Amino acid sequence: MYQYSYADQTLVNERVAQYRHQTQRFLAGELSEEEFLPIRLQNGLYIQRHAPMLRVAIPYGLMASHQLRTLAKVADEFDQGYGHFTTRTNIQFNWVNLEQVPDILQLLADNQMHTIQTSGNCIRNTTTDPFAGISPDEIADPRPYCEIIRQWSTFHPEFAYLPRKFKIAVIGSKADRAASQLHDIGLHLVRQNDGLGFEVIVGGGLGRTPIIGKVIKEFLPRRHLLSYLDAILRVYNLEGRRDNKYKARIKILVESLGVKEFAQKVENEWQFSKDGELTLSDDHFNKAQRHFTSPDYERLDLLSATDKLNSQLNDDQDFKNWYEHNTVGHKVNGYRAVVISLKAGLIKHKDGTEKFVPSGDMTSSQMNALADLADKYSFGEVRVTHQQNVILSDIKFGDLHALWKALNELNLARPNIGTLTDMIVCPGFDYCSLANATTHNIAENIEQAFDDLDYLYDLGDIRLNMSGCMNACAHHHIGDIGILGVDKKGEHWYQISLGGNGGADAKLGKILGRAVPADEVANTILTIAQVYKAGRRENADEVECFGDFVSRVGIEPFKMAVYG
Repeated sequence: MYQYSYADQTLVNERVAQYRHQTQRFLAGELSEEEFLPIRLQNGLYIQRHAPMLRVAIPYGLMASHQLRTLAKVADEFDQGYGHFTTRTNIQFNWVNLEQVPDILQLLADNQMHTIQTSGNCIRNTTTDPFAGISPDEIADPRPYCEIIRQWSTFHPEFAYLPRKFKIAVIGSKADRAASQLHDIGLHLVRQNDGLGFEVIVGGGLGRTPIIGKVIKEFLPRRHLLSYLDAILRVYNLEGRRDNKYKARIKILVESLGVKEFAQKVENEWQFSKDGELTLSDDHFNKAQRHFTSPDYERLDLLSATDKLNSQLNDDQDFKNWYEHNTVGHKVNGYRAVVISLKAGLIKHKDGTEKFVPSGDMTSSQMNALADLADKYSFGEVRVTHQQNVILSDIKFGDLHALWKALNELNLARPNIGTLTDMIVCPGFDYCSLANATTHNIAENIEQAFDDLDYLYDLGDIRLNMSGCMNACAHHHIGDIGILGVDKKGEHWYQISLGGNGGADAKLGKILGRAVPADEVANTILTIAQVYKAGRRENADEVECFGDFVSRVGIEPFKMAVYG
């Protein structure tokens, strides 16, 4: 993974010192709240409902085990013993003290981490496929390009105050595991006769006005990556609306101009820099790629390892469930990637009591233990997904059973990846000052309604996403089932949509009908599941998935069942 250079470390240290000074000035009354606002935002600090929240960057979702231990230390020494992983593959600490934030930033900087550009109207953390570099279907590893973009975009003086926040995703396979079409810019690595390049998609986004991005260039040679991105950002910076924050995203500009006119404006702007200093050479790519070389995979006795694994699977149904749902194929024979569910749901204690764990939350003790497991089994590397889970990417067949047992002890081995309880859920009204409705209580009710694992497996892959407001931090528009919390005269109600998809065939869900009250949400989801189960096509070889069923029958059968 990428290691800071002397210049990187100096830059981050200087940023911490600058922020410490500005914080001292604010606390001394020398800076007003209005003056301090842009400073704290571009250092990842929000003022939430109960306390300040600090958002830490995890560039393209990748970190070393010692960095996860650093996050655990932040949780223990500056927060309440846990952190919350987000759909931007960052982590948030919800209970920090404003005056201690400079100390947190220094601790992060000492371990090659930061909070730079995790908020504010700037280029945010670039995301990618969580299986980048290990997926068998990959055209090329997208991580070096993410790092090139990170270096170009960090502290970019021209794009520090854009009309609104700006998000980029890069993928290296035809399968889209990063929801790239719902980003301001989505970059798809493709090969043509003249080499490697990108399909460029612009103008996607969720929130108040959800829009699927549009292709503005079918093939961009990779040497022009930065100059073309620069041209897109320049057009947006000059012509994006600043009079209305709800109409300030690039998606609104693309829609108002039309994709052809927008693409032409970018092309015109690009001519000024196309072959200039932003042009990338093979040396640039080789330098970036050296940070993402493959680890020292063992040459395994594949027959013996497979026989042993099959024996363990046959002997233990719980292990088999976990293997089938929480592990993924690897490009190297004899290895699997393990998806660690941060959707523990309702944890039952020995005394019979239950505790609900919100989606994406991880305690400091879990972080420390997982860092140890990464060192022992996965070359010391940890990945975060935009679906609020964590991945150990390089696990030998022979280590899977031992890893599963260790994760089980940590309440991190729930075999529910891809099921309805693998919910993406934002913190909602319990924490966020922007939220209209609570989410954790609704997720807990759904957990109680879907507590039968066999039933979940029978339903198959269903993505349920729930946001507490129109900002759509949990991507509810692209869930198979989407839930949006709304406020009705001080009461929390929930609007449900069906049929969304964030993958290669991206589409927005359709609203089912009127919102339902909090105490009816779980039963409504049960009714939706029953309609699907009763009407889906199935035979001995194949079962129609939820998304295909909704596409085939529409939402009317669901509407009739829910509303009568």
